[in-house]
Amino acid sequence: MPSGPGVRLLPNAITVLAMCAGLSGVQFVLTNNYEVAIGAIGAAAVLDSLDGRIARLLDATSKMGAELDSLADAISFGVSPALMLYIWSHGSDNGQWIVSLIFAACMVLRLARFNTLLEDTEKPPFTKEFFVGVPAPPGALLALLPMVLWLAAGNGWWTSPIVVAVWTVFVAALMISRVPTLSLKTIKVPPRVVAPLLVGVVLVAATVLLYPLWALVAAMLIYLGHIPYAVYRYYWLARHPEAWSVPSRERRAIRRAGSAARRFGLRPPLRRRVAGAASRISQVRLPRRGEPSTNGRANGDGRRRGWRQLGLRRQERR
Repeated sequence: MPSGPGVRLLPNAITVLAMCAGLSGVQFVLTNNYEVAIGAIGAAAVLDSLDGRIARLLDATSKMGAELDSLADAISFGVSPALMLYIWSHGSDNGQWIVSLIFAACMVLRLARFNTLLEDTEKPPFTKEFFVGVPAPPGALLALLPMVLWLAAGNGWWTSPIVVAVWTVFVAALMISRVPTLSLKTIKVPPRVVAPLLVGVVLVAATVLLYPLWALVAAMLIYLGHIPYAVYRYYWLARHPEAWSVPSRERRAIRRAGSAARRFGLRPPLRRRVAGAASRISQVRLPRRGEPSTNGRANGDGRRRGWRQLGLRRQERR
């Protein structure tokens, strides 16, 4: 259904609000309202996840909206967290400023690559389930993790300027890396887990209300922990094209079948080795009637011939 000019303005308005929320985090840090500053980045992340969905729902997508979204993300999740970390760590030397520049530059590069990959129509279908590198909103929140820990637990090794600098560069490297991360847009919830999931949502909401800082720390650690699984899933799908267009239940069946085959030692035929062994067996002369056996049981001297003398390989036992 076609949408009017007012409806088309709504996604862009949400994008601008996300940019304002993210950039306001710098002002809150300048006034020592650190918790509000982190909340502003979180609000920008929530708004950023809504503008694209609302645009597709209202059929209000446009080239201008896509460009505006990238520019707003660069400010909200690149420039603003970099300045917040620089101000919070009392950066007065060139090293802290260089780290902030690296993070902001990597965020811009990550967004530019994301826009370029959107135009790639030759990607395998399973790649839509993954992001290339850490997306912008999680990257910004991961970079602010030392500040969140400082607010939740006070001073510690996580507040060391060297640790903060190394951590910021590490997160920046994750954003521009080729490491696959899961996309929440394509995750489907089976009907049988809807009720437990709703209970989990209630528990998460209660935890966020009572312990917001620790809940954010836990969420960021869980996000980091999912990266090895995302890498495993990505390369497993790359090796199994038959699982690209099937539901998750059938994918689990394919995975279990492969695990069972490995467990029972089922392997593809050893083509060249089997052929070579067969040719060596064919060269063993069978004894004639009345001659002593020379086929591996005993040679002419009455001694047994082993598998090494025949040129065969002993079968590996599991």
